[in-house]
Amino acid sequence: MSETSIPAANKCSRCLGSTCCTYTTEALGPLRSKADFDHVLWQISHEDVEVYRDSSGWYLLVRGRCEHLQPGGACGIYEQRPQVCRDYKNDWCEFDEPAEKHFSHHFRNYAELLAYCRKRFKRWDG
Repeated sequence: MSETSIPAANKCSRCLGSTCCTYTTEALGPLRSKADFDHVLWQISHEDVEVYRDSSGWYLLVRGRCEHLQPGGACGIYEQRPQVCRDYKNDWCEFDEPAEKHFSHHFRNYAELLAYCRKRFKRWDG
């Protein structure tokens, strides 16, 4: 059986990187104004914080391993894991393909987002 045809229920036990347990995301809502982007520039100025946009909207991505992730990739508190973990469906996940493939924009640091802001808002520096 190829990796892309593994049934969704079996993916977690076959995933070696536990990628979904190495970051968190938060929806940012619509980003329209210079003030909206200025606030996000402050957020992305922090270590391991990124911003992306996909078909659902803008998101803050914070890189960091879950403290309960065991060396083999299993969850150390599986029976008591938070509800967001229980609700997570892996019918599609990074095991299938990188999430970045679906990003229309992806900014890894302040400089990248600032360059975008300067293109988007002709009077950014003015």
